[in-house]
Amino acid sequence: MNNSVSPHVQMVGESIPHIPWESRPANSSAVMWRYSHNPIIPRNATPTANSIFNSAAVPFQDGFAGVFRVDDTRRTMNLHVGHSKNGLDWEIAPQPIDWQFDDPELSTMVHRYDPRVVWIEDRYYVTWCNGYHGPTIGIGYTIDFAEFFFVENAFLPHNRNGVLFPRQIKGRYAMLSRPSDTGHTPFGDIFYSESPDMIHWGKHRFVMGPKAWRWESTKIGAGPIPIETSEGWLLIYHGVLTSCNGFVYSMGAALLDIDEPWKVIYRAAPYLLSPQRPYECVGDVQNVVFPCAALHDPDTGRIAIYYGAADTVTGIAFTEIDSLIDFIKSNSEL
Repeated sequence: MNNSVSPHVQMVGESIPHIPWESRPANSSAVMWRYSHNPIIPRNATPTANSIFNSAAVPFQDGFAGVFRVDDTRRTMNLHVGHSKNGLDWEIAPQPIDWQFDDPELSTMVHRYDPRVVWIEDRYYVTWCNGYHGPTIGIGYTIDFAEFFFVENAFLPHNRNGVLFPRQIKGRYAMLSRPSDTGHTPFGDIFYSESPDMIHWGKHRFVMGPKAWRWESTKIGAGPIPIETSEGWLLIYHGVLTSCNGFVYSMGAALLDIDEPWKVIYRAAPYLLSPQRPYECVGDVQNVVFPCAALHDPDTGRIAIYYGAADTVTGIAFTEIDSLIDFIKSNSEL
């Protein structure tokens, strides 16, 4: 059932009356809360899967479709297509996406992981971390989630967390990314880049970096596709703390200027969600909450965020735009 009161903060996008949703628990005042039946995708949802996590979903036809990171029992990282009627129960293809290439050289990919999906103009664009002589940002597209076409690698290695904006900004496609190195980077800032054609990228601008002695003190990276709101671009992102027991990945939020998105106007100091449940703390990689996709319904203000948990399974969490924007503003430290 939809909310009876329209949200104060306006979100741009198509209505999703069937957005997956569960109300905030009666005993909770948290700005974001987990689905009570998490994880929604187990590690073995396809016959040869070792783990399924860090994946992206969008509205499609009368339900939802997405691109999912599936690490198989060889521990090969690859992308699979998935479909769902309700956004919670998913059928994921057992075989990886078969990309079509104009240039055979680009088919040299040793791994593919952490996808994002966004509708821009007339197609669904997919970005992911692509193994081409090191990690870089692969860009492809699909119209129907049946055929997938590879466009280009956006940047030279090494780069991760390539996240497109859902529309052109001042006549240019726009992307956030995190330049990195060959391994599990002990550093990382978010940068903005733009392109006239999804192939040539430039005008790189610093957006924001880690904050010392915080939940995001080691590195940060963009998460789901930014959501355009009347208050600015809502950016959900991940931040990493280096503890005495290794990395801890949590989820945070910021607001970016609508016309110059490299300018941060608000940034919440506390995290939104950190690894606290068993399925987030125990798995192939302990203590990980990693957001990759967000569904939003402008009519009700509801937001559903898909996230990888412990690099093993997929969970979903919920929030509402008014309370989230209030949280970011009330707790902002730039």
